Amino acid sequence: MEWESVIGYMAASLTTLSFLPQAIKVITTRNTQGISGLMYAMFVCGLTLWFFYGLLINDLAISGANLLTLLFALPILVIKYRTGQ
Repeated sequence: MEWESVIGYMAASLTTLSFLPQAIKVITTRNTQGISGLMYAMFVCGLTLWFFYGLLINDLAISGANLLTLLFALPILVIKYRTGQ
């Protein structure tokens, strides 16, 4: 594997996994009071577009990382709008 790919996968792993603690906290506490709903809605839309972009250019690091981050961010957005906080 080339160094560029290693750096890309490391960056994707770190940025993707950085959302896991927030997702766990929101899912367990249902507290989204300090989270901007508009920001998360925009973020989820951006992740979706990045995922499709990664598929279009056949880049597993981009598509995989954004799909996984989307799976962490989407429940936060859903809980945010369901609880109305």
